[in-house]
Amino acid sequence: MRTLEEWLSLQESVHPQSIDMGLERVSRVAQALGVAAPAFAVLTVAGTNGKGSVAAHLEALLEAVGVCTGLFTSPHLTRYNERIRLAGSEVTDAQLISSFERIEQARGATTLTFFEYNTLAALVSFTDAGVDAAVLEVGLGGRLDATNLIDADVAVLASVGFDHREWLGDTLEAIGAEKAGIFRPGRPAILGTPQMPATVYQAIERLAARAVVAERDFRWQVHPGGWDYEGLTLSLHSLPPSALAGAIQYRNAATAIAALEALRATVDARSGVARLAGQLAALDERSAAAAIGHVHLAGRFQVIPGEVEWILDIAHNEPAARVLAAQLRERPLPRVPGGSKGRTFAVIGVLADKDAAGIGAALAGVIDHWIVCTLPGPRGTSAAELAERLPSGGAGSELAESVADGCELARREARPGDRVVVCGSVYTVGPALQWLRIY
Repeated sequence: MRTLEEWLSLQESVHPQSIDMGLERVSRVAQALGVAAPAFAVLTVAGTNGKGSVAAHLEALLEAVGVCTGLFTSPHLTRYNERIRLAGSEVTDAQLISSFERIEQARGATTLTFFEYNTLAALVSFTDAGVDAAVLEVGLGGRLDATNLIDADVAVLASVGFDHREWLGDTLEAIGAEKAGIFRPGRPAILGTPQMPATVYQAIERLAARAVVAERDFRWQVHPGGWDYEGLTLSLHSLPPSALAGAIQYRNAATAIAALEALRATVDARSGVARLAGQLAALDERSAAAAIGHVHLAGRFQVIPGEVEWILDIAHNEPAARVLAAQLRERPLPRVPGGSKGRTFAVIGVLADKDAAGIGAALAGVIDHWIVCTLPGPRGTSAAELAERLPSGGAGSELAESVADGCELARREARPGDRVVVCGSVYTVGPALQWLRIY
């Protein structure tokens, strides 16, 4: 019997390409496993940025009204088990191994990528657990992503920006068309912002999908006592701020609520899910407040308070870096003894195939000192190479051979009133969380 580590090592070598966009192979194995047409409701969430936060809010809201929920996300920060959650808890090694054994038996001569194994293991786990609803976070794009083998009851597109250009295209129109591939005829398509490429709206029109658009069909209003949500049929008042930090989370939480409004209308007309319809009808101010106030998602503007504040945010592309910069500006540094303002250190590592120059330019105005880290692996880059791609303005910089070394440098140099921002990749934030011993 293989261990989990041995299974994961095997999965990295079964298929000749680490990324091979397409649904034919994974759909064939899903059919053999009996998970291609699940009995549970499915919400699929795509987006250049915001999809992880929307998915986390969806899980919390569903659990708050008693819905047994499966959540599939990627990549993981420190443990593979993070990727698949059942009823709010990570799956065990034993559950994963059982799923992988069944996938291996079902696939025959069909080869699968690492992510395709992961998607199938999530679907097997959700089926075995008898979940009422599952939230599937798209891995890359949408149209040809393995999660798209399932026809979503509700599709959510949080945002469209530049990322993964080698796979999705060099224009926002091309990228939007790929992400809109998760929409289905006649079913709800939730847009987390109205600022979408024309191809997104064209896909909705072509499919006769039911568009639910932020700032048009659902809105949120922030006030001193909290915030209010106004949807097509649901109004919620005096909700608390999301437990996820940053003003962008009002949008993400509202998008999740709108998706559940749409899901309720969808399952009302679907046989076999009557219990889910009743549970969704219980979403009110009390349950929503409980969910939003306790939602958790590591590595997304995650604030670790202290004399030196640490903030961890994956921010692995230029649009996400712009959001991070805005959040840092919203959270001003305190004055330190002597009246001067504290400094912001960035511990940053960026994969070689990412837009490091764009990320650095977006953050340049809020960083006083760069600590540039080497990331290992075939997609990694050395600190020296990354430093050449970052802005050479007034901020100082130094190099670190690892994220742990970078965190140690920041710890030594930061003074009370300063803050340390760890960013640039999941492969930067994950090791930093381990170094901080909080995850």
